[in-house]
Amino acid sequence: MSDETGSKRVARLFDIRRIIGGLFLVYGLVLTVVGLLDGQAAVDKAEGVRINLWTGVAMLVAAAVFLVWERLRPLDAPDPSRSEEEKEPGDPS
Repeated sequence: MSDETGSKRVARLFDIRRIIGGLFLVYGLVLTVVGLLDGQAAVDKAEGVRINLWTGVAMLVAAAVFLVWERLRPLDAPDPSRSEEEKEPGDPS
């Protein structure tokens, strides 16, 4: 594995979309399971709505959006060959 490939893998690993999508996935799974196992007292307390179930499903949809977005538009790692010292003083990039 070359250095360029390794830096791209590290950049993708710490992409914020992957982190947020993973958190939504974990919390969505937990809430969906809790919502499926809620007793009648919990449903009555929420005025007849299985709020944990619906919130869990919404979080799973949000997780899917973030993870698909990360897959379809991957992050490009910055070019390590062009460091700060090599930049021209008037170069905005």
